[in-house]
Amino acid sequence: MSGMDVLRLHGAGDIRLHTEPDPVPGPGEELVLMTAVGLCGSDLHWFEEGGIGEDRVHDPFVLGHEMGGVVASGERAGERVVVEPANPCGDCGVCRAGHRNLCQQVEFCGHYPTPGGLSTLLAWPQHLLISVPDTIDGDNVALLEPLGIALHALDLGHFTVGMTAGVYGCGPIGLLLIRALRAAGAGAIQASDPLPHRLEAARSSGADDVRPTDADGHPTGVDDWGPVDVAFEAAGEDAAIETALRTVRTGGRVVIVGIPPNDRSSFGAALAREKGLTLVISRRMKPQHMHQAIDLVDRGEVELSDLITSCFPISRGPEAFTKLVARSGLKIVIKPSA
Repeated sequence: MSGMDVLRLHGAGDIRLHTEPDPVPGPGEELVLMTAVGLCGSDLHWFEEGGIGEDRVHDPFVLGHEMGGVVASGERAGERVVVEPANPCGDCGVCRAGHRNLCQQVEFCGHYPTPGGLSTLLAWPQHLLISVPDTIDGDNVALLEPLGIALHALDLGHFTVGMTAGVYGCGPIGLLLIRALRAAGAGAIQASDPLPHRLEAARSSGADDVRPTDADGHPTGVDDWGPVDVAFEAAGEDAAIETALRTVRTGGRVVIVGIPPNDRSSFGAALAREKGLTLVISRRMKPQHMHQAIDLVDRGEVELSDLITSCFPISRGPEAFTKLVARSGLKIVIKPSA
């Protein structure tokens, strides 16, 4: 192969299609022909703000970390895989303690400066290419990583069978949280979001009580809602954190999954203190969660395909990002090798 298509982010709101030489895999790496790459909330931050947290775009780079494809080199050529986007050092104290998702030396696909999957080919360590069974359809591979994120959040919430839960923010991660909770044997699940199509998706995903949020981000009748055993904030908004604090039971847990605009969150501490709440901020996932996600989908316990509402060839990548900004669908997938 020679001359691949690549989408590069040049700055806030500026993403362009390039033709570039094929990557050359380094030691321990293989080439992957990228078949499906999902766009997510962190990609939206990069696109709208030109960065995420303290990291900014300094030169054009490639987004995309929810992805899968077909191995195109080496002994595994032809094998369908999902790409584990995080490549931690494996040697620091945090990694050795089993918290590889917190490694400060991690290389992460699609997080500057490490190139992501929005290109025809990706070179990535072969041990991070995880085989996908034939039961998982082609485009659905792009939703395995976000499902892993949801499963990690459940673990942080100390969720057990029969617990009640609140999910505040029903984008793809919130919807996958609802589906993972239902598969894990949750009791009642309540959910909120400002967008009607997301509320309908929350109902079909298994939420029992679904409520719209007002202009300030607060659900209808929030003071009469709950209490739930564990609350998940998946909107990246202060109002969603406040809703979680107000609706979780005394002594409960709140898991913050969303990434806020400009990386700033603010909430009143008095209520959390009075209720003796435990607040946990989620970061990515651990290696086992990707395997758990594959297993759940393989067994038919979590459905993914209905969450994909738009697919674009890489040549229409800028259009896909425009649709992402509009929040008019659920999961958008770009197919780089189509």
